Amino acid sequence: MLPPPSVDQPFMHVSALEGGALRIPCDLVVDGNSQGESISCPSLAFALQHSKSKSRVVFNLGIRRDLEGYTPRSQERIKAAGFAPVANQTVAESLVKGGISPDEVETVIVSHLHWDHIGNHEPFARATFVVGEGCRELLTSGYPMNPDSFFSSTTLPHERIKFLPLSDFNVPIGPFPLALDFFGDGSMYVIDAPGHIKGHINILARTTSDGAWFLLGGDSTHNYRLIMGEKEVAHSIDPSGCIRCMHEDKEKAVENITRIQSLLEIPRVQVLIAHDSKWYEENKGGSAFLPGIILPLAA
Repeated sequence: MLPPPSVDQPFMHVSALEGGALRIPCDLVVDGNSQGESISCPSLAFALQHSKSKSRVVFNLGIRRDLEGYTPRSQERIKAAGFAPVANQTVAESLVKGGISPDEVETVIVSHLHWDHIGNHEPFARATFVVGEGCRELLTSGYPMNPDSFFSSTTLPHERIKFLPLSDFNVPIGPFPLALDFFGDGSMYVIDAPGHIKGHINILARTTSDGAWFLLGGDSTHNYRLIMGEKEVAHSIDPSGCIRCMHEDKEKAVENITRIQSLLEIPRVQVLIAHDSKWYEENKGGSAFLPGIILPLAA
C-alpha cells in the first residue's frame, strides 16, 4: 500500500503539457508486431504545483522544434528510425499558453536524456534541473567530446544540474524499493526506475489530501498495453546482429513495469507514460492540460 495522508497533508496539482509528437515503430515496442508498422505518439510533459508552497515543477521537456539542436548522431537516428518528430507547441509555449512563465518554474525534473524528453532548457533560466546520477556520465562524455554520442554535454545547464545519487533514494514506497521524498512532506516522490537507460526516474505524486495518487512513468514503457499486461516488451535481433529493444536492460525494465502494474491494484492510483497515445487521443485539447488539471480519482 501507499502511505496514508498526514493531518493537513500537502499534495500536488498535476497538469499535462503538450511537448510534441513522433512516430514510434511498433516492432521496437510491442512483441509480435510486424516490422513497418508505427503509431503516432505524444511526448507528454507535466506541470506540477505544490498545494501549500505553490512551488512549480516541470517533468520533462518534450521535443525540440529545431532538430539541428540535437547531436549529429541523434539526428541520424531520428531519420533512420522514421520517428518524424514535430513540435507544434513546445513545453515552454505550453506553459505560457496555460498562464505560467518558464521563469516561474523552480525545478525541472528530467526522466532521462533521450532526445524526445530533453527539449530546450534555455527558457527555464531560473530552474534547477534534477536528473538521476546515471546521467552524469552521459553528459560528461557527450558530444562534442565524443562526436558519435547521442547525448550532448550542453543538454542541460551545468551550473544548475542536481544529480540524484542512489543513496538519496532512501525510502521505499508501495512497490518501489528506492524513492526520494522530494519535498520532505509526502507530497511527491522521485522513483528510481531502472531498465530503460542510465539515470531513468519517475515521479509518484500525491494528488489529493485524502489518498489519490499519480505515477508519471516517463519511458518505463512506450505503450499503455504493456502496463495493462496485454502485451510483452519487444526484443529481437535484426539480420545485422543488432538488438532491437527500446530498453538497455530488458529484464530490469520488465521488473519496473511489473511494479507499476501493481500500483493499479491500489484504489485511486493513476498511471500515465509519456507516449500514451490512447490517453492523449481521449484528452488532447481538454481540461487535463494546463491551465486545467488532471482530475484525481474520486474515493
